Amino acid sequence: MVNYNPKVWFSLIFHAYSRGVMRTLTPAIIFMTIYSAGVCYLLLDVLRFHESDFHTTISMHSLLGIVLGLFLVFRTNSSYDRWWEGRKLWGSMVNNTRNLAHKLNAFLEANDPNRKWFAMMIPNFVIAVKEHLRKGAKLSELEIVDDNFMKSLKNVRHVPNRISSMMYLRINELYKQNKLTGDQLFLVDKELKEFSDILGACERIKNTPIPYNYSMYIKQFIFIYLITLPMAFVTTSGYLTVPIVMLVTFVLLSVELIAEEIEDPFGRDINDLPTDELSEKISDNVKEIIVVNEVPA
Repeated sequence: MVNYNPKVWFSLIFHAYSRGVMRTLTPAIIFMTIYSAGVCYLLLDVLRFHESDFHTTISMHSLLGIVLGLFLVFRTNSSYDRWWEGRKLWGSMVNNTRNLAHKLNAFLEANDPNRKWFAMMIPNFVIAVKEHLRKGAKLSELEIVDDNFMKSLKNVRHVPNRISSMMYLRINELYKQNKLTGDQLFLVDKELKEFSDILGACERIKNTPIPYNYSMYIKQFIFIYLITLPMAFVTTSGYLTVPIVMLVTFVLLSVELIAEEIEDPFGRDINDLPTDELSEKISDNVKEIIVVNEVPA
């Protein structure tokens, strides 16, 4: 995710991210430039049309532009809602990991080896969720908690579920060993359940894209609008039609590109959620709460 100062206009206008967008849009802009120049050359130089012969009007495109603008606003708002909901879910993940760490720190004895086990397993769950949402399986990022840990994850298709199940089993063992009371078990269960709820909500965003028909028709509308745009300006603006079409192409396609980028907030795009940084923050916080405080003052 890009960190920036929204009050510095000059740096935002010439930010490097704009060059990245231009690299993505360059093929479409080049095509529209050549196409617009070809239309201008055909009508003005070859067929020698003038405004009296071929009367053009922007009225149709003005009306279509209003409708297209409404579609694009709804498109970007829908994508941003997905991005913001994902951010709120990961904010809940940060809070719940801290709450679970605080409770385990208070409930377990200072020299209990389970403290260190949970100090590694809670961040492992977060890392597994992060990679699962990216359709990855980087088990190398997980901390080795014991000799059987990696073996238990071998050939597992849903690593976060397995790690969550392992934490549930360990909590149940602590209850059977009378290291946790029934009330304490109930309090810890609340946080573990919340982990599954957060994971499920993130999976819902990941696995439910914007409806295909909606995305398809917006792209078709943009294409039709742009491909007919030179006709509206050619006899009145001449070869100035080319930069006009280039500017409109850049604006419309940029908005659609922004929506495409943020509708899946869990990837590695520049504006996706900073799940790597959040995972590191959770790991540091949990270890500080549980491990640093394992010896009472």
